[in-house]
Amino acid sequence: MTDQQYVFRFGGGVSDGGKGDKNLLGGKGANLAEMASIGLPVPPGFTISTAMCTRYYDEGQSFPASVRTEVAEGLAHIERVTGKAFGDPTNPLLVSVRSGARVSMPGMMDTVLNLGLNDETVEGLARVSDDPRFAWDSYRRFIQMYADVVLELEHGRFEEALEIAKEDNGYFLDTDLTADDLKGLVAQYKALVAELWGKPFPQDVHDQLWGAVGAVFGSWQSDRAKVYRRLNDIPGDWGTAVNVQAMVFGNMGDTSATGVAFTRDPSTGEPGYYGEFLINAQGEDVVAGIRTPQYLTRAAREAAGAKPASMEEAMPEVYGELARTFDLLERHYRDMQDIEFTVEKAKLWMLQTRSGKRTAKAALKIAVDMAQEGLITEEQAVARVDAAALDQLLHPTLDPQAPRDVLTKGLPASPGAASGKVVFDADAAERAAANGEDVILVRVETSPEDIHGMHAARGILTARGGMTSHAAVVARGMGRPCVSGAGTLSIKAADKVMRVGEREVREGEIVTIDGSTGEVMVGAVATIQPELAGDFGTLMVWADRVRRLRVRANAETPADCRTAREFGAEGIGLCRTEHMFFDGSRITAVRQMILASDEAGRRAALDKLLPEQRSDFAEIFEVMAGLPCTIRLLDPPLHEFLPHEDAEFAEVAKATGIDIEKLRRRAAELHEFNPMLGHRGCRLGVTYPEIYEMQARAIFEAAVEVAEKTGEAPIPEVMIPLVATAKELKLMKAVVDKAAEAVFAEKGRRIDYLVGTMIELPRAALRAGEIAEAGAFFSFGTNDLTQTTLGVSRDDAARFLTQYVEKGIYARDPFVSIDVEGVGELVRIAAERGRATRPDIKLGICGEHGGDPASIAFCEEVGLDYVSASPYRVPIARLAAAQAALKA
Repeated sequence: MTDQQYVFRFGGGVSDGGKGDKNLLGGKGANLAEMASIGLPVPPGFTISTAMCTRYYDEGQSFPASVRTEVAEGLAHIERVTGKAFGDPTNPLLVSVRSGARVSMPGMMDTVLNLGLNDETVEGLARVSDDPRFAWDSYRRFIQMYADVVLELEHGRFEEALEIAKEDNGYFLDTDLTADDLKGLVAQYKALVAELWGKPFPQDVHDQLWGAVGAVFGSWQSDRAKVYRRLNDIPGDWGTAVNVQAMVFGNMGDTSATGVAFTRDPSTGEPGYYGEFLINAQGEDVVAGIRTPQYLTRAAREAAGAKPASMEEAMPEVYGELARTFDLLERHYRDMQDIEFTVEKAKLWMLQTRSGKRTAKAALKIAVDMAQEGLITEEQAVARVDAAALDQLLHPTLDPQAPRDVLTKGLPASPGAASGKVVFDADAAERAAANGEDVILVRVETSPEDIHGMHAARGILTARGGMTSHAAVVARGMGRPCVSGAGTLSIKAADKVMRVGEREVREGEIVTIDGSTGEVMVGAVATIQPELAGDFGTLMVWADRVRRLRVRANAETPADCRTAREFGAEGIGLCRTEHMFFDGSRITAVRQMILASDEAGRRAALDKLLPEQRSDFAEIFEVMAGLPCTIRLLDPPLHEFLPHEDAEFAEVAKATGIDIEKLRRRAAELHEFNPMLGHRGCRLGVTYPEIYEMQARAIFEAAVEVAEKTGEAPIPEVMIPLVATAKELKLMKAVVDKAAEAVFAEKGRRIDYLVGTMIELPRAALRAGEIAEAGAFFSFGTNDLTQTTLGVSRDDAARFLTQYVEKGIYARDPFVSIDVEGVGELVRIAAERGRATRPDIKLGICGEHGGDPASIAFCEEVGLDYVSASPYRVPIARLAAAQAALKA
């Protein structure tokens, strides 16, 4: 193949890329180049591109000679700028090797710091810095990190050696260790490497570098990275870049520090600098949660009642420069920034900037505030908020009036509240969640390997770590409530117990965490519904101005209808009438109807159901007055209603006066081998038209009743399900029309209505032109259309679909996001053929895809008229529809 450029330099007056090159350089590399180009203090370095990552895997995880040459030139660039030499025992250059995908994946991939140290260069570093303790601390850190990330040795053995060294000397903090202590620890670490790896720790700095670069590329395919990509819909073929950068040191004494900061509060969106730092530390100490950090600002420290000085107080000049940099970066990128920095002997260095991960609440506030500040437009604000993340705001929070048995308090790391059973490891969380249990994952500190358990848990609680620890960042991105740094909490995972003083909570007991206050409570706490006003309301107004697609709700109870209207639904897109049949007061009559051996028996049972159905529809029409309501006539197979227990058969026998054994024989006659593809949908109406006749009568009687009561006529849209042929729809439309005319004649009042169908079979999509002759609307039932197109049972798909997504057979679960190439193509065909026959045909979707932003974007592209989603996903659909319109 023709060799291309894979290495791009930055710093020292050079920038081979910029913020527009994220696909090639990754987010970190592009932003380092951009910061360097606008004059910020960035340590020099180079980026090995994502294209090399792809080639690395295509060519058997090896590096071509041309790339090795480019890397050598990149090292020479760093040496020229710093005046240091890589591997030079007199004035050694040390580098960091960091990952950097095109989108942020916090903690999912690997980093190596202090690379370039060996038994010779550590002595040179001690002389040049005039600080032997700093040099040996850096070497200790490097061996420990390299052994973990590159050599993949057991990390706990090194941690154990560090803890023993502190205990033996009566120390509490790592910083208490002296140069001699650290020198002895380095010898122990090297012995551990030789024992566990079978070879001495590598002394050749170039071998170290290529080992680290390979490990960072390799971490793109780690289990935790794969899980994160799957959860966040990140394609596996994007790859990661690798950033090699001159080290600057935050562990060179009391005038040095390291920190992580946000230009606005990532939890609430409130303006003001927000972050943490540690004096005499390296960056991993902050993000890993190993030490509890100090506050950035005086105000934050005072609000928390903390004693250690803030950065504003301890390093006022550096803090002032940092604050100016925050403002510059936020104006430059026109977004809230997440920044990593190091202070080396009172000099500020910028190590990273990126658009900061934030909660949904913060995203709303930041977008609205920035639009009102003039930094972005209203349309940009609408486009910027992740529609799916709104889900975090649409569910209950803790009732402030409910009693709380507070066990302890930590940091409010990710807002929201959750109750669940305590579990102490990620695998247990995943197992429990798979069994339908709500759990709270409790850890001393989380690590990237816990990603699957964090996703499975309802909330996360850690004893260590700050607001920018791994647990906090990942939880905010997932929308999980998180309390971190609960320092009074003693966790004994092996014993499956946690304690605060004399109180203990064992695995399986219920706790509640409040990620907005940091409180941890014993037992479950009552919740209240959210209020969606303020920034949420403002953004929704802006979204509604630009969206074309209408948004309806899937709802069949008055409560769901009211919720949907509160969330801005513009009608009902799917009312599943069978849900009304399962009520305890009705199921006997339903079973009587099904088990009847003739039409007279069925009609007798249906007469009992008619007033109940009429009442149901009247309540819905009253809530949705003046809005269209699509009501699907009976759809599921009859077996779902049949009795199974002796008591159920006895109840039907008593109600009908029919012998119980005769009823059993009738049930056996109705048995189907594959009921989801059997006697259901319009096939019920064809064989038992009296069922659809009763439902249609109930619909129209209720519509007239509500029109007369409220003066606002509802707009019924009667949906015939599971149609495969035009003839089926014509037969069923005749039944509905006849019932309508009878009701209108009896009541002396007419109501406008439509009759249409649900397109959920491939044949219906292909013959849509003929079906549109009788159908005034098509509602795509994408749940069943996905099943029938792919030949995959939705109920059984979970057993293998995860592997299909992981192997790239499907980009996403086709039951979550529409299969555009297959199912989507059928929708497109049906829409085109339906419009060709009936130009004014109304088109929408009502499957679960109606609340999925990616699927909504497809609906906009095809030109459907509306999407219908569950009530709590209506705001998500409104925002996603607006974003789709803006893209179009």
